[in-house]
Formats: sequence, C-alpha cells, structure tokens
Amino acid sequence: MSDQPSPSRRQAARLAAVQALYQWQEGQHGPAEIIEQFLGVRTGEAGEGGMRRDADRPLFKDVVEGVATHNDDLQKTVSAALAEDWTWARIDRLVRAILLAGSYELVHRRDVPPRVAINEYVEIAHAFYDQGEPNFINSVLDRVARQVRPAELVK
Repeated sequence: MSDQPSPSRRQAARLAAVQALYQWQEGQHGPAEIIEQFLGVRTGEAGEGGMRRDADRPLFKDVVEGVATHNDDLQKTVSAALAEDWTWARIDRLVRAILLAGSYELVHRRDVPPRVAINEYVEIAHAFYDQGEPNFINSVLDRVARQVRPAELVK
C-alpha cells in the first residue's frame, strides 16, 4: 500500500494553501503566522476560511512556505507565461494565489506530474469562479509547465 495521501486529502491541502496565500497577499500577517492559524485554529472550520481536518498538512505547509520563499521568481515565471496584453497587477488576487500555488508545484514539486498540478488548480478555480478564470488559469499553468517541465508534457 502506498504512503501517498489520497487525492481528496491533497486537494483539501491545495485549497487551504490557496486560501492562505490569498490571506498573505492582504499583507496583515506573514506566512508562518497564517500557516499556524490554519493548522492550529482554522482546521475543521466550515466554509471558505477553514481547512478540512484530514487535509495533507505537509503539502499545505510546503506550498505556502514555498510560495512565500520563491514569490519573486514565481511571479516572474507566471508573468512570462501571460498573454502579451496581461500584467501581474491586472490579475485578481485570488487568481494570483492559485497561479502562485500551481506554479510552485510545477517548478519545485517534481513528485507531482504537471498535468495533475494543472488539473488540481483548475478545479480549485472552478470552486470560486464560473466565468473564464478557470480557462485562464489552465492556459497560464500549461505555459508555465511547458517552460519548466517540457519533457513531461510530450504527447
């Protein structure tokens, strides 16, 4: 039997990481404090502000800490993958959080196949948006994956 957490546990961790990154972008708390809030206080809370009790905590912590550590490089990576008429500043804060988390996994989590990372973050986008944002996120993360892991995307 595998030691890998079930996909639903990993998806819960990714969703919580996106929420934590969104909160971090508000600038009132640092990443360590936000991680502590999620792991200590907000675990088991219902709704958009909490994290499921069975979420993959190490993955959650890795994504939030990793984005915070590599934020500048990840923003450059995402910005390079944007269409010509888009800028980082133009992107909605929640979409930024999703793109940063997805890009972090694409660049730094070689244990996660690129298509899995892209799909997971597109699914998170669907939880919040019903317009074009999920397609936008899919497109940008696909371009990031083709930049940083092209050999894994050969058909």
